[in-house]
Amino acid sequence: MTQNRIAMAFGPDRLERIDGSLTALEADLDLLIALTTDERQDLVKMGNKSRAFCASAFDIAQQHAGLMPRDFDIEAFRQDHLALDALRPRAARMAHLMQRMADTELALGSDIMAAALEVYAVLKVAGKDKGVDEARRELASRFSRRRAADETPPKV
Repeated sequence: MTQNRIAMAFGPDRLERIDGSLTALEADLDLLIALTTDERQDLVKMGNKSRAFCASAFDIAQQHAGLMPRDFDIEAFRQDHLALDALRPRAARMAHLMQRMADTELALGSDIMAAALEVYAVLKVAGKDKGVDEARRELASRFSRRRAADETPPKV
């Protein structure tokens, strides 16, 4: 093979540990929620610039609790702050891990695709009259223009 960006193999013991760790994470993170696209769009967002504003608002709400409406739950506000502070560094670690997984998946897929293209190129050149015509046609179907044209809607 001309391209080999990454070489790796997962043994059964390692896969079992990974799956066990993921199961444990899913169990420990059972408090996480899933929002719909509409719910995400409708929420007020707190960006990085808003963190200081929110921290100040919390301090002010505590200092002037008597001004706050009766139904304003300062304790829930505090708990949300604590939970976000606990979640953020772990989310950053998981995001970094997910990016590495995505990069590794991309590299493995690229290695596989490059090898497959190399196989196809060999069959096209050296495979003539070697009894691999059917295999070459099967691989060639990936590049069939007629098939791509069938999938493309007609221009109006």
